[in-house]
Amino acid sequence: MNRRLASLWLLVVVIAVGLGLGVWKFVSLRAAEAAAANQPEPVESVTTAVAKQHPYRQNVTSIGTVIALRSVTLRNEVAGTVRRTALTPGRIVEAGTVLVALDVAVEEAELKALRAQAALAQSRLERVQRMNQQRAISDMEYDQARAERDVAVAQIARTEAVIARKTIRAPFRVRVGIADVHPGQFLDEGTQLTTLQGVDDAAHVDFTVAQQIAAGLRPGTSVDIVAGDAPALTAEIIAIDSRVDPSTRNATVRARVEHANGVLAPGASVRVRIAFGESRDAVAVPVSALRKGPSGDHVFVLAADKQGKTRAQLRPVQVGATRAHEVVIDKGLAAGERVAASGAFKLQDAMLVAVMDAPKNTQAQTGTR
Repeated sequence: MNRRLASLWLLVVVIAVGLGLGVWKFVSLRAAEAAAANQPEPVESVTTAVAKQHPYRQNVTSIGTVIALRSVTLRNEVAGTVRRTALTPGRIVEAGTVLVALDVAVEEAELKALRAQAALAQSRLERVQRMNQQRAISDMEYDQARAERDVAVAQIARTEAVIARKTIRAPFRVRVGIADVHPGQFLDEGTQLTTLQGVDDAAHVDFTVAQQIAAGLRPGTSVDIVAGDAPALTAEIIAIDSRVDPSTRNATVRARVEHANGVLAPGASVRVRIAFGESRDAVAVPVSALRKGPSGDHVFVLAADKQGKTRAQLRPVQVGATRAHEVVIDKGLAAGERVAASGAFKLQDAMLVAVMDAPKNTQAQTGTR
């Protein structure tokens, strides 16, 4: 009997403790809910941008190579020993400047002898001519004297040409490349001395595009040339190769860039932006407004809720091309809608937003291009 009574009291104590713990937990939860209800809703600060509608054409980017309008690989035509050189790398020289002078001592001595022979032949010809006029000698002797004079003059011209070929001059205004030529050095015929790049205000850029795009290009079409972080330069297509590479199905295109001197170095790699297709209206927003997630690209559209508070609404979008500081939205966003720009990475769907004044440069970036 006593054992049964003890068990009953133990059961009552356990139930009482359980009820006490339940009441304490319930009161704690109600207190936490009340405290949370009194706390303000988290707010994230962002700048905004308005989706604007612009005329837009599809574009493709290609890698191009800068080519000087005039470029020469300098070689010597005849063998000889270097007597004087002016191949200073990077130096700009005018047309006609002597770059390499080979030893011409032998040719100059021969030239003196040939000039003496020519003078003698000319004197003999004059005497023979007077005698022929007096019919003292035959026409054959006169013709032979004149031929000897002509041969002597031709020999002089030949030797002068050899001397000229041993004096290498700049063919036009050029910038001298790296060279390894020194006085006293013997050069075999056809030795490569250096490269000469023409110093012109313009330059060519060669690049390749797919045959479908090349078919829509014409001489006079404008393209953009971008070198590093420098502002884009406008170039004009001047030629399209008539042959498509059978291995890549690409065609080579050449564009001319004006005012490229000092900006584009020959041989440099540049990016070429080519617009193609018909122009259409497209919606553009700043690049900072576009977010990427597991479900794809999206932006946060800012709109007022029923209480008039500004909240972020996650909006999936289909992205087109990127233009400088803007990205083109092909689908999912309408012109005039306001989106979060700077600070968009902090947002979640339905989050309360505090709109900050956008910096002037951001506003300028979202303007019409």
